[in-house]
Amino acid sequence: MEGVKEIGRDPGLCGSAILRDDALVIPDTLRDPVAADNPLVAGEMGVRFYAAAPIITPDGHRLGTVNVLDTKPRSITENDIATLADLAAIVLDEMELRLSALRALRNEQERWEAERAAREQVEKDKAAIAAFASTLQRTLLPPALPVVPGLDLTCHYRTASVHDVGGDFYDVFPVDGGRWAFFLGDVCGKGPEAATVTALARHTLRVAAQIDPDPVTVLSTLNTVLLTDVTAGSRFCTALFGLLAPGEDGGFTVTVATGGHPPAYHVRPDDSGAVWVKAVRPKGGMLVGAFPQASFAQATFLLAPGEGLFLYTDGLTEARTTQGAMLGEDGLTGFLHQRTGPLTATALVEDAVTLLASLPEGAGDDVALLALSVSDAETAPDTGVAATAHTTAAPEHFGQE
Repeated sequence: MEGVKEIGRDPGLCGSAILRDDALVIPDTLRDPVAADNPLVAGEMGVRFYAAAPIITPDGHRLGTVNVLDTKPRSITENDIATLADLAAIVLDEMELRLSALRALRNEQERWEAERAAREQVEKDKAAIAAFASTLQRTLLPPALPVVPGLDLTCHYRTASVHDVGGDFYDVFPVDGGRWAFFLGDVCGKGPEAATVTALARHTLRVAAQIDPDPVTVLSTLNTVLLTDVTAGSRFCTALFGLLAPGEDGGFTVTVATGGHPPAYHVRPDDSGAVWVKAVRPKGGMLVGAFPQASFAQATFLLAPGEGLFLYTDGLTEARTTQGAMLGEDGLTGFLHQRTGPLTATALVEDAVTLLASLPEGAGDDVALLALSVSDAETAPDTGVAATAHTTAAPEHFGQE
């Protein structure tokens, strides 16, 4: 029957067959009272033989029929009818296979979309966390170092992870009588809890120095605050607090108190062309915020023109060398002693950053660097030069002006 590919489910032949549970066979449609008036029979097509098996899903949905038609009467055997039913079952299997494939494809697409959305959300969350950490870190550190006449100041700050708020802190600020205070410290731990202590320590040190800038007194005040403030919990810190008093010869008298912090390094050129290095290590300085009766010690020395003072947190000395050992205080002392460049604060910090970059794994912990150098009257104007560093939670950031 040319041009016939499917028959509609209108009332009549197919409409009757689809309602049955078994095959419908009409050997001669003109002798069947229901089929005789059907358009397929009475019309131009002139169907005289009709047989159909319903396509029924296991859960009872009737989808259609498989039909056999002819323009002359026919009779078929039980085997033919069984074959017709088998064809209907094959059609159903193919339809369900296609449906299963479509469902599997849709499920795979939905799974892929869900994974893509999850990945995008993770990236958004990581970016939000990094932005939050960066913003919070900027609130815990000075946006720029001040200009101190006759002094070159440079700092560097690096967090071990952009997602963590570091526990290192530093600052330089004026006090009374033309003197300047500076400090650098390291809170035990990282994250929001450490950030709370960092903010508390920095605020306390600045306020205490305005009341009495004596370095031991300032650290003692911080020790009391950390032990009594509930927001600090059981966290403690190490810190160096110093006081700068300008002298008539262009140098500065420096008084430094320590609270369990690694030593600062006083550096100056020696007659042999190398660098004279002395660790500023007042004896007796205990951890800040760990013991109610903690004692702190201080030392006083002259920082003359052309000399520098280098401060750092333990992320520098705990960095691993190519041999796998920590750089340590001996390694840092040797590094400073062997330098051949100028002893300006900027050069000291830049060289230390280069040193960290040369180590196989860099720094595994937060690193804060603060360097001070007295301008040499022969090479710099009396007004001095100051450097600033914008501090963020980026892996490394260094700036100067």
